[in-house]
Amino acid sequence: MVLIETFRKLALSFPNAAEEPHFEKTSFRINKKIFATFDEKNNRAVLKLNEIDQSVFCASSEKIFYEVPNKWGKQGWTIVELSKVRPEMFEDALMRSYENVASKKK
Repeated sequence: MVLIETFRKLALSFPNAAEEPHFEKTSFRINKKIFATFDEKNNRAVLKLNEIDQSVFCASSEKIFYEVPNKWGKQGWTIVELSKVRPEMFEDALMRSYENVASKKK
């Protein structure tokens, strides 16, 4: 299980990461691009993974990680059930999301 305080601490530990509101959610960004959001109402995170990372996380833990059910999911956006995910697995997925977005050109 991952709490918002843990999520926030991890997300903001990455170089140049920033926290900003995003509609009814909290977003974490690098170079003004979102790499993660937190949905407090549903206790879920959404991460921007590349195709390979998304398939690996979803296949290994399909009740914890799954594609956003629309075109966003096909672009790598992946839901994470924070009440079910192990902290070390979430930290790995969050780091991969950050690296995926940070590596894109501004």
